[in-house]
This record gives sequence, structure tokens and C-alpha cells, in this order.
Amino acid sequence: MSEEDESVREAVAQCEVPPRVDALAALTPATGDGPRADCVQCGEPTEYPADHPGLTLCPVCAWQEAQRVACSG
Repeated sequence: MSEEDESVREAVAQCEVPPRVDALAALTPATGDGPRADCVQCGEPTEYPADHPGLTLCPVCAWQEAQRVACSG
């Protein structure tokens, strides 16, 4: 593989769009006790229980993700 091919692969990898996240749901506290899931971006505990399916974001990362999605046009 040439150096040019590798730089093209790196550029494509940087342009991949992350999956959409429901920011409003991430800001809504979950009910119930027990262990909490960790945020997939920063590792902080979230409001979701540990067995919650899908991506889990803490309120700060959910807010930042909502800003990125809103500004992406």
C-alpha cells in the first residue's frame, strides 16, 4: 500500500458520522436503583441502569452531542 492510499484511508476514517443519539432521552433521569451504565464517550456514570440497551451518554456528553447534531446542517 502506498503512502497516498494510507492518507486517503485516514481521511475517510475521520469523516465517518457517529450514530444519532437521542439527547433528550439522555437528559431524562431513569427511575430505579442499582448500578448505572457508564457514558460511552467519557466514562462518567449516567442516569441509565447498567442493563440499558444502546448508547448511553452522561448529561454533559448528550448536551454536547445535541449541539454537534444541531450545527451539522
